[in-house]
Amino acid sequence: MATTLSLHFPCQSLCFQSASRNNELFPSSFREAHVSDKNFDRYRFLTVTSRRNFYHPTLFALNNLSAPTSTAKASVSREPMVPPYNILITGSTKGIGYALAKEFLKAGDNVLISSRSHERVKSTVQILREEFGEQHVWGTKCDVREGQDVKDLVIFAKENLKYIDIWINNAGSNAYSYKPLAEASDEDLIEVVTTNSLGLMICCREAMKMMQNQPRGGHIFNIDGAGSDGRPTPRFAAYGATKRSVVHLTKSLQAELQMQDVKNVLVHTLSPGMVTTDLLMSGATTKQAKFFINVLAEPAEVVAEYLVPNIRSILSNGSTRPTYIRFLTGMKAYSQIFSVKIHTTCRDWLLGQEETDMSLKIEPDMIIVHDCIQLYNVY
Repeated sequence: MATTLSLHFPCQSLCFQSASRNNELFPSSFREAHVSDKNFDRYRFLTVTSRRNFYHPTLFALNNLSAPTSTAKASVSREPMVPPYNILITGSTKGIGYALAKEFLKAGDNVLISSRSHERVKSTVQILREEFGEQHVWGTKCDVREGQDVKDLVIFAKENLKYIDIWINNAGSNAYSYKPLAEASDEDLIEVVTTNSLGLMICCREAMKMMQNQPRGGHIFNIDGAGSDGRPTPRFAAYGATKRSVVHLTKSLQAELQMQDVKNVLVHTLSPGMVTTDLLMSGATTKQAKFFINVLAEPAEVVAEYLVPNIRSILSNGSTRPTYIRFLTGMKAYSQIFSVKIHTTCRDWLLGQEETDMSLKIEPDMIIVHDCIQLYNVY
């Protein structure tokens, strides 16, 4: 007979299930229906930051998951991090990656951009150097799907910047294809999975190896997306599946670093929400899709203006906890949708007109609003 223990925290609960024959895996104090004060400090916590400036702790991992393995490298003592910071962003010649690079440069940091296109890297570096100075901008070609390319990226970073404080894994792809999985080509599936999953793993591996040997340590940020919360993503199922893997990989790496007693490297998650990019707009083929994108999606520059200060504050505050930074929250999403609906209704009443196409008759189809918000991992 299975037993279940639920630990309830604000906005989240965690359930542990174990067969009675495996109860010896958990100490009796852990199987109790409550957590006493003396046991409470056995847990580590994950800090969650949202655009609403709401911080709350959620259960992350048990201290006694595992003792450090004999092969684990000793953690390098951390030097304090002071600006300007050295930033590396993959997939940063356009979209949210480019916007993040510009925002870090505005803050006075040094940025290394990369892309699988040598031409785009060259032109982007030239544009950014003209605005922010040659001494603050570097760039090199890197295809995250290729292990050697990522190794060369690390070498380039060490030669030009000596160390990297913040590594943002932004490179991603949906092959610019929105269709049922049964209609997807082999090439499209390989493109999505190798970029979003394999590429992320390779980048995390090389970033961690690099940062563990830096006295300053370092922070890795993985970007989530539609599907990362486990909800379905019809017409881009492969993309959603890879974004779900981002969450699992990030949590696994956090646990591995803790088990190895590595204290100078942290892995975080960034959630930009709906950003007006080519990747998003390639799927806007219906009136409803265009409506929600018009209402909820923000320009990449606006999203970056919020994310960058929150990222930099983690370093300046000397935080030692993994952080989940969200731009678009459920409260903001619902508020924007309803404000448009109210405006449209009032306008039509004043003009004596019928309901317009833009309102999309949201009242009888509120499930569409909810599904759209959940689809893009908005809370």
